[in-house]
Amino acid sequence: MPRNETVCREICFNEELVSSVRKKITREDFAGLAEIYKLLANPMRLKIIFALGKGELCVCDIANAIGLSIPATSQQLKLLRMGNIVRFRTNGKMAYYSLVSPNLYDAIRNDTQFITGRGPGGK
Repeated sequence: MPRNETVCREICFNEELVSSVRKKITREDFAGLAEIYKLLANPMRLKIIFALGKGELCVCDIANAIGLSIPATSQQLKLLRMGNIVRFRTNGKMAYYSLVSPNLYDAIRNDTQFITGRGPGGK
């Protein structure tokens, strides 16, 4: 596609619309959101979130569900905990994890449906 077809040929803008968009943008925490996206940019961490979408699980169950060793799973959970995505509690010798917000699972689930709907292989 030629460059001139992908940009405006006349420089102008809708002042009311741009003002509204600017106000909305300034209220959002994009830096915080970018940090969350960095944490989510790992397939194993996404699998952990999917597993926890079913409810609280112990580390052993999470590791078994996602096909990762317990130490590797614990490392991923530590990162998610530091990012305030998961919380944990202990009960005797067991460590249990759950999502801080179930809304995160719902958002990621919607994203996977979006990718699936894009065509063969998610592309």
